[in-house]
Amino acid sequence: MSSIIHIKNMVCPRCILAVSQILEELHITYKTIKLGEVELVSILNESEKESLSKKLQNSGFSLIDDRKSQLIEQMKNLVVDKIHHSSEDLDVKWADYIGENIHLDYKYLSSLFSSVESITFEQYIINQKIEHIKELLVYDELTLSEIAFKMNYSSVAYLSNQFKKTTGMTPSQFKKSIDKNRKFLDEI
Repeated sequence: MSSIIHIKNMVCPRCILAVSQILEELHITYKTIKLGEVELVSILNESEKESLSKKLQNSGFSLIDDRKSQLIEQMKNLVVDKIHHSSEDLDVKWADYIGENIHLDYKYLSSLFSSVESITFEQYIINQKIEHIKELLVYDELTLSEIAFKMNYSSVAYLSNQFKKTTGMTPSQFKKSIDKNRKFLDEI
C-alpha cells in the first residue's frame, strides 16, 4: 500500500536529489518524488518516520504532518516550479492554476495561506517573481523588456515599479549593486 509524505523546503531539483539520497540511505523505497512530495511504496513505521525526520532536518527539510501546512507547501511549490523552473513564459492566471492543481477553491487556499504565512499569497508570488528577475538580471542575457515579457508584466515600467517597491531599488540600481541581495527560495 503506497503512501504520500510531504516535505517542507523542497524548492529545486537539487532538493529532490538530496531527498532521494536520504531515502536511499535509509532504504526507504519510493515510486515518485517531486517538489514537496514523495510517494512511497509502503507506509512508514514510527521508527522509519523518526529516522527520516531527523535526516531531513539535518539537511534543511522537514516532514509536514498537518493538512493545512501540506496545502500551503503545495501552493509554494507550484509557484516556485512555475516561476523558477519552467521554460515557458509566465502567462498564468494564478487562481485557476492553483485551484486546478490542488482541487480546492482558490479563495479558501489564499485565505489559508495569508492566515498562516502572515503575507498574502499574491505577495508571495510577487516575491518569487522578483527573486527570479534578480537572477535574470545577474545572468545579463535578457534585456529588461525581454524579462518583463517573460515574467508576464504589462510593461517595463510596471516591472520596475514592483521591483523598486519590493527591493527598494530599481532593476538598473540592482544590476550595479555589488551585493545582489539574493535570498534562498525557502527564505522568501
